[in-house]
Parts: sequence; structure tokens; C-alpha cells
Amino acid sequence: MTERKGIVSLHGNPLTLVGPSLQVGDRAPDFTALDNDLHPVSLSDFRGRNVVLSVVPSLDTPTCDLQTRRFNAEAERLGPDTPVLTISMDLPFAQKRWCGAAGARNVRTLSDHRDASFGSAYGLLIRELRLLARAVLVLDREGVIRHLQIVPELSAEPDYAAALAALAKLP
Repeated sequence: MTERKGIVSLHGNPLTLVGPSLQVGDRAPDFTALDNDLHPVSLSDFRGRNVVLSVVPSLDTPTCDLQTRRFNAEAERLGPDTPVLTISMDLPFAQKRWCGAAGARNVRTLSDHRDASFGSAYGLLIRELRLLARAVLVLDREGVIRHLQIVPELSAEPDYAAALAALAKLP
């Protein structure tokens, strides 16, 4: 599997991403992750809809908490026809607990903990930590990546405005 260094860091310490380097215009790879009730969910389940993928290392950290709360608020405005999926390596039980405590009802949390199929397919799996890099992707109805930001410093928030602007341009 491909390894890429120098893309992300944690507090200035470089980390290694495992998997391909996806680009805007690429078809988003399918993946399967677990929802809060341990049911498998695949990207193909959302075929024909624009999708936001909000990728976080762990919901139990301050920046991931902020990012997920922000996208939860945006998802309410976007409505049910534009799913916002928050993906992390957190166990489904931890995700469910976080959603309950945060009152997050508009984003759907998915756990990649079992086999890292999402992280490996999207080149966002951090080898040293077995966590996902912070990223935001916007996919169009055909499953093509229309926006992709891998946040260089894991402790920094993504550019929400850029992701939402890319989404607003889609039919």
C-alpha cells in the first residue's frame, strides 16, 4: 500500500498517510463502515445524492467536537437530501454516546474501526496512530469528488466555507 509523508502533522510532528492520493475529479471509492447500531453502511447507499464526508481523528477531542457540531448545524440547513457523514476510527458505541451528549441528530456518524476500509481507500489512514486524518470531501450525485481538503495540522479546523461553497455549486 502507498505511504505518503509530509501531508499531515500533529503539533508539528509529521505523520504518514496510508493509501492513494485522491484528487478533485476522481470517483469516490466505495467503502463500508459501521453506524451507531453496528449496521454496515456503504457510500453506495447514498448513490444519486450529494454527500459531505467530514473526517475526524476522534470525536472525543476538542477540534473534532467543533468540526462535527459545525457540520451538524450545517446538515440541519441542508436537509435530509444531502447527507453529512462524519467518519472516524472511534468505536460505534463512543460515537453514539458523543451524538447523544452533543445532541447531534443531523450528521450520521460512521466508524471505520473494524478494517479501516474508508481510511485505506481514501488515503487518510495515519500509520503511526491508526486514526484518520482530518479532511472534508464533497461528492456530487455521480460520486465524483468535487471538493477535497486534507487539513495539514490535525489540531486545526477545516475550511468550512470552501466545502459549503463547493456543495452550493452542485445541482
